[in-house]
Amino acid sequence: MPNLLIELFSEEIPARMQAGAAENLKTLVTNGLVEAGLTYSGAKAFSTPRRLALAVEGVSAESPTVREERKGPKVGAPEKAIEGFLRGAGISRDDLEERETPKGAIYFATIEKEGRAAEAIVAETLEATIRNFPWPKSMRWGEGSLRWVRPLHSIICLFEDEAGSRVIDLEIDGIKSGATTEGHRFMAPKRFSVTSFDDYEAQLKRAFVVLNAKERADDILQDATNQAFANGLELVEDNGLLMEVAGLVEWPVVLMGNIDATFLDLPPEVLQTSMKEHQKFFSVRNPKTNRIERFVTVANKRTSDNGATILAGNQKVLAARL
Repeated sequence: MPNLLIELFSEEIPARMQAGAAENLKTLVTNGLVEAGLTYSGAKAFSTPRRLALAVEGVSAESPTVREERKGPKVGAPEKAIEGFLRGAGISRDDLEERETPKGAIYFATIEKEGRAAEAIVAETLEATIRNFPWPKSMRWGEGSLRWVRPLHSIICLFEDEAGSRVIDLEIDGIKSGATTEGHRFMAPKRFSVTSFDDYEAQLKRAFVVLNAKERADDILQDATNQAFANGLELVEDNGLLMEVAGLVEWPVVLMGNIDATFLDLPPEVLQTSMKEHQKFFSVRNPKTNRIERFVTVANKRTSDNGATILAGNQKVLAARL
């Protein structure tokens, strides 16, 4: 059975909106497919700062033909009532069937709706999803009427089955669906083509984008914990901050910085609050004294100086704020 890949690629999505938006994308698309008569075996949604993605597995190739019986007006009813029933059912008078019932002779109609190809249903469902997406805040740009959280640049809508992969055509405010996307904004900005979800995820990783938010969070936590341990310190874990930072980067690079000695005797709560709320830094403490002695920040790219310039700037800002 075919598999479906969708990506909505845009300018940066606020971190606090990403998880909810990914789930909304999955719910709206899969519900739309089911309501139109398609089935599927599984769906997974993903988010990064610049994209929402959805992989739907085992999509039926077409919706089934449906036969529906409708009860109409009584035989001998006013002509306008009969004509209204015909229009609503989309049939002609020749399609009516008279049946005797305890309430007398009544018209009945059997309506047959032919199944439709999945491609047409997916295109309609995705367009409706995009145009009616429930962002907490959205914007318009250019001359179009589309509203999105930030300007939307491209759409992947790809069907993949035994015969290969093919683009499902749709166009929204001049944005045509395709099979190309971009990697990391700075380290791999060129567009590339994809053929399936597995290919998409693998190529993104080669282009310095970790698609799975949980994987990004796990990488950050592990690397930060290891760096703290290597310095005889321990990371102050903060799951809320971890998920927020994972939503700020597509390729997390963990860096550990120093706190100016002038501020090391401040109460731990003061340092933690200031670093978390204003700089999105993780606190690193000395387990023997419980004193906050260093911080961890997460950059979104590798640098030739291994983050030295980034750390210097962050340390300067932190000192000024404290």
